[in-house]
Amino acid sequence: MVEEIKTLERKKAPAIVDAVDFKLQLKPYTKFTLKNGVEVYAIDAGAEEVMAIEWVYYAGNWYEDQNLVAATVNFLLKNGTRSKSAFQINEHFDYYGSYLNRACYNETATLSLHCLTKHIGELLPVVRELLTDAVMSQEELAIYQQNMKQKLKVSLKKNDFVAGRLIDVYLFGEQHPYGKYSKEEDFDKLNQQQLLDFYNQYYRQGKFVLFVAGKLPANLEPLLNEHFGDLTSNAVTTQSILSQPSSEKKFRVANDKDGVQGSIRIARPFPNRHHPDFLKAQVLNSLLGGFFGSRLMSNIREDKGYTYGIHSYMQNHIHESAWMISTEAGKDVCEATIQEVYKEMKDLREELVDDEELLLVRNYMMGSILGDLDGPFQIIARWKNIILNGLDEKYFYDSINTIKTITAEELQGLARKYLNPEEFYELVVV
Repeated sequence: MVEEIKTLERKKAPAIVDAVDFKLQLKPYTKFTLKNGVEVYAIDAGAEEVMAIEWVYYAGNWYEDQNLVAATVNFLLKNGTRSKSAFQINEHFDYYGSYLNRACYNETATLSLHCLTKHIGELLPVVRELLTDAVMSQEELAIYQQNMKQKLKVSLKKNDFVAGRLIDVYLFGEQHPYGKYSKEEDFDKLNQQQLLDFYNQYYRQGKFVLFVAGKLPANLEPLLNEHFGDLTSNAVTTQSILSQPSSEKKFRVANDKDGVQGSIRIARPFPNRHHPDFLKAQVLNSLLGGFFGSRLMSNIREDKGYTYGIHSYMQNHIHESAWMISTEAGKDVCEATIQEVYKEMKDLREELVDDEELLLVRNYMMGSILGDLDGPFQIIARWKNIILNGLDEKYFYDSINTIKTITAEELQGLARKYLNPEEFYELVVV
């Protein structure tokens, strides 16, 4: 029997489909609850026998009474228990080819494990030990203090580092969790008892949530119950803290007399994700400076050549946010750069975006979301962001609908409402 061979049509290009026409779906999670009431969100997917688990504690700097306590406790989780030294802990995870990391944010602090699925049973007991039996030793604390003070000294010589600290102070106030920043004397004030008290309250007895993704073992729920289902998980009271923005709006800071570049930050306070304008403002942000084809990039990088890159974005905070424009430019063109930013804001307030540019922005945003859904780790990361912000899957599909349907008139209305130079804080560090 001779099979018919189909000839490829080489003279006809395949159909091009705009990303805006894609029908994106967010893979639903599986949720179960451990014996102690801890919620577990899981995505079972992927071709490789790998997985990730993230323990999210409500133990960020929002909850500390003294600056740097939350970040220090989170860092020292891996640096020794009553039965294992920091070296032994790291050796254990290295032996199984796994990666254990920790991170501290404003509201939350995390411990995350990436490993081969087959080794999860050998790794979970040690993670439990870190979360219940860390010692915050004086020796490890002293090493941490020395290293961090040295790192801070180096960082303070960099204009972009200084600009990133100061703009948050102007937006929220130095006493607000979003505006606090580290000083050398803050490291010196840390002591072991403080750390142990915070650890006991917010880790050993504090609330946590689990996010799991990858090729998951069939006995995942019994395993997690065995090692974490008996831990105390008390609800954490989140106090309301009001921001205290600066009354001044324009700042020029001298930091590096030998440097050739200045760091520019232009920012304004903005509501959080629950505000009805947030999703629409995300589209306006992309148009202004959210991707390589944005107006700020086209003008300030491509046309003027003032910078290698300029970006605008919404800060990823839970309680309140900020709309931020960030760039580095030559010292001699910093002021001109700021004026060009305001010019682009003015254009968005006064002129309707045309259909071609709006389609470009729609396609970019849809394509970015599609890329963010490529694999179980990316999917669970998007779910984590939704869940920790007190939202649900409706938020995801509302964002898709907003990208597809927002009009030029709506974007102009938002620009007139939010892109007014007098409402922005302006900082240049040179």
